[in-house]
Amino acid sequence: MKNNNEKLASILARLDQLSYIRLDKIPEIDLYMDQVTSFMEDHLRKTKRNPEDKVLTKTMINNYAKNRLLPPPVKKKYSREHILLLLFIYYYKNLLSFSDIEQLFHPITERHFNTSAQLSLSDIYQEVFSLEQSQMECLKKDIHAKFEAAGATFLDADEEEREYLQLFSFISELAFDVYLKKQMIESLLDQLREEEAFPDANHKK
Repeated sequence: MKNNNEKLASILARLDQLSYIRLDKIPEIDLYMDQVTSFMEDHLRKTKRNPEDKVLTKTMINNYAKNRLLPPPVKKKYSREHILLLLFIYYYKNLLSFSDIEQLFHPITERHFNTSAQLSLSDIYQEVFSLEQSQMECLKKDIHAKFEAAGATFLDADEEEREYLQLFSFISELAFDVYLKKQMIESLLDQLREEEAFPDANHKK
């Protein structure tokens, strides 16, 4: 059985395996649905919790389209822009509701999906994910700080129980961090929804 330090090393090693799909890896030609699911499976398999899990299925794609997260394909083919949106959905779907994702995507798809806008969806994807490396380093520092804080708890407990209680503290810290960030994201989306519903009132402010 791994001790807590070994568990920490394991999750940090997993983080090192995770990375976004670079823009130059995303096909510029249109793909059929089977090709889209194969592409996502090939490039995101390391993010799966279990080997039997599916990164993306036909049913998922149809649900995204049904809930207006994804524009319909053209002649059953999906463009590079479709794939970019699917990648964003992949990261958001375990955190946000379809309604929240649709709210967030609406200005993006309206102004930058298959348009002649100066800023393309590819530009947006590249800009957003260019922050990955610096954010990953910040995340690792934060994880180490939380781990050290958890390691200072339950010092009076029996040695065998202390190891688990400190792990429980660490997981609770990580969970609370996710909870607070989810609350902030949802608050921002609610503000966007309100501004969209009452544009004149917000303009007068």
